[in-house]
Amino acid sequence: MIIRFKKTLTFLLLGALVTGCAPQQPVVNDDEIIREKALQLVQAERNNFTSSNTTSYNLGSVLSGGGSRPANDSVNSWKAMVEAYQNSSTIPVIYGIDAVHGHNNLLGATIFPHNIGLGAANDEDLVRRIGVATGKEVSATGIHWNFAPTLAVVQDIRWGRTYESYSENPQVVSKLGAAYIQGLQSTGIAGTAKHFLADGGAVFGTGSGNYLIDQGDTQLEEAELRDIHLFPYLAAINEADVLTVMISYSSIDGNKMHASKYWITDVLKGELGFKGLVISDWEAIHQLPGSLYQQVVSSMNAGVDMLMQPANWKETADALVRAVKNNDITRERLDDAYNRVMYVKEQLGLLDGTYTPHDESVIYSSEHQALAREAVSKSLVLLKNEKDVLPLKKDAKILLIGPGADNAGLASGGWTYSWQGETSNANLPQATTLKEAFEAVASQHGGMITTDVSLINEVDLVILALAETSYSEGFGDASDLSLSGSLMAPGNQEAIDFAKSSRKPVVTILTAGRPRLIHEELKDWDAMVMAWLYGSEAAGITDVLYGDINFTGKLPFSWPKSSNTDKTSSLSTNRDNDDILFDFGYGLEYK
Repeated sequence: MIIRFKKTLTFLLLGALVTGCAPQQPVVNDDEIIREKALQLVQAERNNFTSSNTTSYNLGSVLSGGGSRPANDSVNSWKAMVEAYQNSSTIPVIYGIDAVHGHNNLLGATIFPHNIGLGAANDEDLVRRIGVATGKEVSATGIHWNFAPTLAVVQDIRWGRTYESYSENPQVVSKLGAAYIQGLQSTGIAGTAKHFLADGGAVFGTGSGNYLIDQGDTQLEEAELRDIHLFPYLAAINEADVLTVMISYSSIDGNKMHASKYWITDVLKGELGFKGLVISDWEAIHQLPGSLYQQVVSSMNAGVDMLMQPANWKETADALVRAVKNNDITRERLDDAYNRVMYVKEQLGLLDGTYTPHDESVIYSSEHQALAREAVSKSLVLLKNEKDVLPLKKDAKILLIGPGADNAGLASGGWTYSWQGETSNANLPQATTLKEAFEAVASQHGGMITTDVSLINEVDLVILALAETSYSEGFGDASDLSLSGSLMAPGNQEAIDFAKSSRKPVVTILTAGRPRLIHEELKDWDAMVMAWLYGSEAAGITDVLYGDINFTGKLPFSWPKSSNTDKTSSLSTNRDNDDILFDFGYGLEYK
């Protein structure tokens, strides 16, 4: 698919920017110029903006929200949908999506571990290769822009987006975030550093609406904000040359980031020299005071270049045009935002027609499956291994119980096929579940895997597969981090009780987007493995548990003893060391 945009008024105005030549000088209406430029600064969601809408409103961008896809969810359907927008546009739209752990909106795509697992692996080369693989799969569907990676340096794991963060440590976040961006953008896909700024530093209890911490308030001195939360953006901009930055819903000292001229214009664009485009988060400007008109003016004047307004894109575009005509948004600000949008489109080859998607053969290719399996094996953290119960013998007879035993949805977490994730295997036909991975080994070596608890006397050991339910964003905010607390999958406690009563060796595998409280139960387990949200390739777990590969993962977050996790980060100035079960960086390996 090669799209060349039509030589309209805006094309003529772009002459100097794209070709370096003096633009042609048509006789034009100034109102038309304002309108064409302003429309490029608005992004709509595909369900609310069809290709036919571009006749009257040639918007700059369209996105698919979590779980939003063509009715016939195939690679060709995705490509045809994007191409329809391009063919009807005078300037090609840039199409965006949240591919946060693989191309997770696409049926059958490779699902990599979420960022928290990659933080445990702490392998720049691995993360760079995952960026490349994700970029190729996104590109194969004709899409140009990925709203990833998250550069949040999470300091309180009660936040529902903890699994989107690489670590509580800014150095880890910085190097892995830059590596991912480099890999992703090498495939011709724009990356997004998000959410600017300090989304991972919000204080529990300050969340927006019903959320406990999501979209909350960060309350730190500027020096600490810079040392912890701004730090990863330096590498994203200066080393990885990230093309876009997304602003955070959250606030700093009560001031909403979407209206912060100091942080967006003075620091991000001025001090850091960011030359790409700044986009708002989903309808985030509505959290600013006043009417839609006032919200548009406040966010644009703060330095936001593109407004993600999935539903009321028309009203937003009209308000933006009116604000420029009223001089509430200056022509200089309009031109700056417009030029930044055009810069990104130029970098992606959208303006000269050189953007070309990858072939669909990359989708869940054997190479990407192997990469995801490698990522899983490197992400696992061994927390306990008494009497060397691990590695397992390949002919062992195993009882596998718990909600994580045979559920690819729970293994993948939120942002997997749907926004809040899946609760079963139904929409993840490509995935290998934990049960299937164990059965594959056992069938080759004379072992036995059963989920029938009545066979307890016939097995050598119990593998207890515990899991969180799937969630994303503020829906994952949790006040109780116990194994039977907020957002734990049904069936965990029953499986824990049975394993304890079995009088067999117990190996526990926890599938979750953050540490959970295990200090009371740990004494009843012979081994404990943290598997995070590992995605579609459970064979990466059996590779390590049967001893073909050693454990190398280390904790990217401190592991608490209580749910009061605002003082457990290794960076906390008033850290409660008595509340730490396993410290940041902890992880065992086979002798």
